[in-house]
Amino acid sequence: MKTIYENESTPKADGFRMPAEFEPQTRVWMLWPHRTDNWRDGAKPAQRAYAEVARAIARFEPVVVGANPEDYEAAHYALAGEDNILVIEMSSDDAWIRDCGPTFVVDDNGGLRAVHWHFNAWGGLVDGLYFPWDQDALVGMKVADLARADRYRPDSLVLEGGSIHVDGEGTVLTTEMCLLSEGRNPELSREQIEDYLRDYLNVEKVIWIKDGIDPEETNGHIDDVACFVRPGEVGCIWTDDETNPFYEAAHAAYDTLSNATDAKGRQLKVHKLTMPQVPTYMSADEVAAIDVVEGTLPRTVDDVAIASYMNFLIVNGGVIVPQYDDPNDELALEQVRAMFPDREVVGVRTREIAYGGGNIHCITQQEPAPQSR
Repeated sequence: MKTIYENESTPKADGFRMPAEFEPQTRVWMLWPHRTDNWRDGAKPAQRAYAEVARAIARFEPVVVGANPEDYEAAHYALAGEDNILVIEMSSDDAWIRDCGPTFVVDDNGGLRAVHWHFNAWGGLVDGLYFPWDQDALVGMKVADLARADRYRPDSLVLEGGSIHVDGEGTVLTTEMCLLSEGRNPELSREQIEDYLRDYLNVEKVIWIKDGIDPEETNGHIDDVACFVRPGEVGCIWTDDETNPFYEAAHAAYDTLSNATDAKGRQLKVHKLTMPQVPTYMSADEVAAIDVVEGTLPRTVDDVAIASYMNFLIVNGGVIVPQYDDPNDELALEQVRAMFPDREVVGVRTREIAYGGGNIHCITQQEPAPQSR
C-alpha cells in the first residue's frame, strides 16, 4: 500500500473523515502483552486479561491479535479455537495498539484509509515510558498494510489514538494535558495542533478538556475521562467523593462539557459515569513480580492505577466495559446500559490491564466499516 504524505494531501482534502466509534466496524485490532518490566509475573496475568477482552469483543465482530514472534505460539494456544479471533505475528515494544496503531478514516464512496501518526512512547526522551519504541512506531504501517488501506503520514505530529474521541460529525474531544505536553510537539502552538486535527480527522471543532487523570502514564488521555455516546451526547467520569484522587479532574471535565457545543451547534448532553469506589493499588508482592530494568520507572505500592470505567470499547451491537472487583462495578454497567440502550453491555475483569497503565480502550483499535452514501 502507498503512503500519501502531508505535502501531497490530507484526509480532509480528499473527503475522508474519522468516523465515531459507535459507527459500524469491520474488526478490532489488538497486540499481545509481553514486557516483563511493565507486566507482573512474566505478563501471564495480563495475557489472560487481554484474552478475555478479545473473547468478549469476538462475540460481536472479528478480532486480530498481533504477537511478537517469540510469543506467537503461546498467544495462539491461549486463543486457539476461538471463533472470530485471528492471531498473527506482529512485532511491537508493548501492547497499546490504540496509541501506536493507525487511526482509520473513511469517505462516502466505500473508501478506507489510515492515518499513521508519529509515536514516541508517550513523551519521548522528555517523559516517555520506555526506550526504544521503534517496533511500536511501525505498528501503524503494518496494520494499515494488512487492512489494505493507503496511509496518510503527517510530517512530524506525535499523537496517540487514546488522546482523541470524535463524534463523526465534525467534533473532536481531547485534553490540554496531553496534546500540549512538552514531550510530544513542543514546536507547535495550540492553534497549529488544532490545524493538524482538522486536516487529519476532518473535524471542524476541537473541545479541549484541561486535564486527564493519568499524568504519569499518558499525560492525560481523553479515553479515561470522556467519550461520545452519540452525536450531541457524551459520557464523562464522575465522583461525589472529595477524597477520590480524580475528584477535581472529573468535576472540571464535567463542567467543561456541560458548557460546550459541538460542530453542529448542539449543546452537549452529558452522562455521568461513576469512578471506582476504592482506588486501585498494586500489592507489595505484585510490585515485586515486575522486572526492574534500566530506563523504566519502577512501580511502587503507592502508585494509584488508572482504573476508569470510561475506558470502554464500543463495538457492533455492544460495549465492553472494565470491571475492577469494586463495589461500583455493577453501577458502572447500569450507567453504561443507560447510555447505550440498544447495545449489549459486557463487563470484563481488567484489573491486571489497569496495573500496566491503561484498559480496554487503550489495548484495542477499531477498523471502521467502509461506508457509501
